[in-house]
Amino acid sequence: DLQNALREELYNRDICDIPVSTMITQVRVDADDPAFDSPSKPIGHFMTEEQAKIAEEKYGYMMREDAGRGYRRVVASPKPAEIVEIGAIRSLVDSGQLVIACGGGGIPVTRQGNHLKGASAVIDKDFASELLAEELNADFLIILTAVEKVAVNFGKPEEKWLDDLDTEEARKFIKEGHFAPGSMLPKVQAAVKFAESKPGRTALITLLEKAKDGIQGKTGTHIHLA
Repeated sequence: DLQNALREELYNRDICDIPVSTMITQVRVDADDPAFDSPSKPIGHFMTEEQAKIAEEKYGYMMREDAGRGYRRVVASPKPAEIVEIGAIRSLVDSGQLVIACGGGGIPVTRQGNHLKGASAVIDKDFASELLAEELNADFLIILTAVEKVAVNFGKPEEKWLDDLDTEEARKFIKEGHFAPGSMLPKVQAAVKFAESKPGRTALITLLEKAKDGIQGKTGTHIHLA
């Protein structure tokens, strides 16, 4: 659906010479990543307490109550270490294709010799995108989210929206706990990692509908090397 939608939008803009392709992407994670010791990412449907107990006993799932809505399975969220299909993705990009890759953070696998084994995990899509951008030697990473800019003191009377942020300031705000885990925190962390990975790299965090204005420097939060 995403591939077809992008192709259609290109044609609507009379851009008919950019093929769109999708690469089903495996992303290697380390089997000894500390995240496997404390699964925290909820997946799947909601269950009653009784159903959750059966799932734990029958399948060995780790179940956790989720905000009063029922029980869900939780899995690890390890950091991405390697994009297995990066060579193929790079070839497609170099040939002028618009490539959809690392969907949903990619399919998590661990390496056992020459064998890749699926892992019970969900890779954070922001960190996977950051690694992909690094591997493709991009100079600009755009992270689209549900707000136009990053804020400190979000939802408080002293709330402040940020236009420009260097990596030192971002790390200070992260340490002070301004960004919610599982929400804005991984986006800012990924943006900082990208900006620090090579001189001249910038990350943009903004709203989907404001992406064009963000690229033009009119809105969004731009994160760059200190």
